[in-house]
Amino acid sequence: MIRKVKLNQKEIILVGTAHISQESINLVEKTIEEEKPDIIGVELDQERLQQLLSGSKWEQTNLVEIVKTGKTYLFLLNILLSNLQKQLGAKVGVKPGAEMLIAIKKAQEQKIPIQLLDRNVKITLKRAMKEMTLKEKLKLASSIIMGFFGKANTSEVIDIQKIEDLKNEDLINKLMKELGKQMPSVKKVLVDERDDYITEMIRNSPGKKIVAVVGAGHLNGIVENLKKEKKVDLKKLVLMPKKRNYLKYLKYFIPILFFSFIGFLLASKGIETTINALIIWFIANGVCSAIGAIAARAHPISVLTAFFAAPITSLHPAIAAGWITALTETRFNSPRVIDFENLSNISTIKGFYQNKVSHILIVTALTNVGSMIGTIIAVPYLIVLLA
Repeated sequence: MIRKVKLNQKEIILVGTAHISQESINLVEKTIEEEKPDIIGVELDQERLQQLLSGSKWEQTNLVEIVKTGKTYLFLLNILLSNLQKQLGAKVGVKPGAEMLIAIKKAQEQKIPIQLLDRNVKITLKRAMKEMTLKEKLKLASSIIMGFFGKANTSEVIDIQKIEDLKNEDLINKLMKELGKQMPSVKKVLVDERDDYITEMIRNSPGKKIVAVVGAGHLNGIVENLKKEKKVDLKKLVLMPKKRNYLKYLKYFIPILFFSFIGFLLASKGIETTINALIIWFIANGVCSAIGAIAARAHPISVLTAFFAAPITSLHPAIAAGWITALTETRFNSPRVIDFENLSNISTIKGFYQNKVSHILIVTALTNVGSMIGTIIAVPYLIVLLA
C-alpha cells in the first residue's frame, strides 16, 4: 500500500507494510528502485535497528537487574510479543522486520541516507504502562497470552493471504477503531503518539524526496497529520508522564499500619491475641507465597524460602519475596548462556518453564503474586481480632 503526499517542496512516498509479508518486502524494494529517493525512512529506533542488524536481542539481558527493578512482568510480556511475531513469520516464511532490512540494504547499496523515524521502544513501552489502567493491562496481557498459547487458534491456518489482508485500508481503520474502544490508552501511546512522532520525523527529514517504510496501521494517521500540517512537539512525546502512582506509597503504608495494629492489639487485647495475629499473618503470607513458587515449579528449597521470606518481605518496602526466592532458585537452576540465546525460540508454556531464564522470572512473578494475595487474605482475619 503506497500513499503519496506533497508537503511544500518535499515529496513523501509512504509505503505501508505488514511486518511479516513477502509482498511488503517486494513493494519496498520496487518503490525504492522506481522512486530513487534522496532519503529512506524506516519505522525503527536505534535500538531496534541494532537488534535487526545483529540478530541478538536477549544475550545481554541483565537478569538480576530485571528482578530487582520489578520489570519481571514487562520482560515476560516482551518475550511473548516478540516470539508471537516470530511464530507468525515462520508460518508464512518471512522473518519479522525483513521489509525494514531490505530498505536498509537498498539504502546502503545506493548510498542513500537512512532516517530512523520511530520513538525509542523503551520510552513507548514505559509511557504505555504509565497510561494504561489496571483493566487495560489485564486485558492486553490476556489477549497476548491467548494469542500465543491459545489452543483454540491452533487449527486455524495463518496463510499468506491473511497477512496481506492486514494491509487492507478498511480493515486497518476497523481494527484501529476497535482498539480505541477496547483499550484507549494503548491506542493513544502505541498508535496515535507514534503517528505524531513519525510524521514530525518525516517532515524534518533532509532531502526533497523521501520513501518512508512504515507499518500499515500508521499510514492513515501519518497522511492525515501531514495534510493538516499538524505541528508536534517531539520533546513532549519522549517525556515520561507525571502520573501519581499511589501503589508505591502502599508499600510504606502497609508496614506502618501493620505495626501500629500489632501495637494497638498488644495494648488492648494482650499477648495471646497478638501472637494469634502474627501467626495469621505468617501463615497467610507464607502459604500463598509458597503456592506461587510451587505453581512456578520452583525447587523445594526455593518453596521453603518463599514460605519464610514472604511474611517478612511483605513488611519491607524495598524487598519482595519473589526476589529472595529467585536468588535461591538460581543456586539450583542457574541460567546458562544457551538459555539466554534460546529465549527467542520459546513457543509453548512448557518452553517457558524449561528455559532457565524465563523460569527464574516466572518464579519471581508468581511468588510475588502469592505474597500479595496472602496479604489481602490476612487483612479480614486480623480485623476480626479487634472484635
